Amino acid sequence: MRERALAAAAICAAAALWGLDGVVLTPRLHALPVLFVVFLLHAVPFLLMQPVLGSRWRVLVRLPGRDLLVLALVAAVGGVSGTVAIVQALFLVNFNQLSVVVMLQKLQPLFAILLAAILLRERLTARFLLWAAVAVSGGYLLTFGLHGPSFDTGDEITRAALWAVVAAGSFGAATVLSKKLLGSLDFWQATFGRYGMTTLITAVLLAVTGSGFPFSAVTPTHWLVILIIGLSTGSGAILLYYWGLQGVRAITATICELCLPLSAVVFDYLVNGSRLGPAQWLGAALMIGTITRVTLRSSSKVDR
Repeated sequence: MRERALAAAAICAAAALWGLDGVVLTPRLHALPVLFVVFLLHAVPFLLMQPVLGSRWRVLVRLPGRDLLVLALVAAVGGVSGTVAIVQALFLVNFNQLSVVVMLQKLQPLFAILLAAILLRERLTARFLLWAAVAVSGGYLLTFGLHGPSFDTGDEITRAALWAVVAAGSFGAATVLSKKLLGSLDFWQATFGRYGMTTLITAVLLAVTGSGFPFSAVTPTHWLVILIIGLSTGSGAILLYYWGLQGVRAITATICELCLPLSAVVFDYLVNGSRLGPAQWLGAALMIGTITRVTLRSSSKVDR
């Protein structure tokens, strides 16, 4: 039980790091093209991994075709489409009206739970789905309080909403596919392979679309932020996430990942001075309580 609780806690910690990234770090790269940012955030850590993890090449090149396909899908949906989609959604609303984007991204657990049941044959119980609904409801209160989402951001809101749904589905699919991938690779190999494959995919996309590689636009401050992300909220968080994912079910992992919006609100208060209202604190309590319960119950073969 202790090992599984630690695994779930590692996923929560990784999600919290992603919350820090979204509030403090990635917004500082807004002057660069979105796809190029995704490329840099994977290529730089991948290069830094070579002295330590370079030997993992031998394992990756010997992967059966089916496992290699799963790795490519993880990179495509989690590393590329999910990241590009959520950043694009935030860019469309200029980082001012995040309500609709954040709410729609919270659909991720629903995508992951459904895909886990279909692809991994994980059993779904009515009580687990009830707790998932409580967690998502808490996330809604945390984001909006007692008010509904704002739709007054102009014509771009529809496009932003669609991108946010794409991000939710992509990250949910990546959770399930990563769980499947860890049946063939350890968390070191999975991290190394995901970053390498994502770097390759984004490089090809930049070349094929004619976007190119505008390195001249990258300032010293940009390079510093990219390096910090690569070593902490990027590859560091992925390592934590994959280590934890080895020890819990995919549907448990996706509830733990709700630490991301919770941590984002906390960092938003610490960095930007944004305050929570009473209803938002209630939402935070619901999320923390649900995540704690799932963590403590993660040693059970079937969620009760």
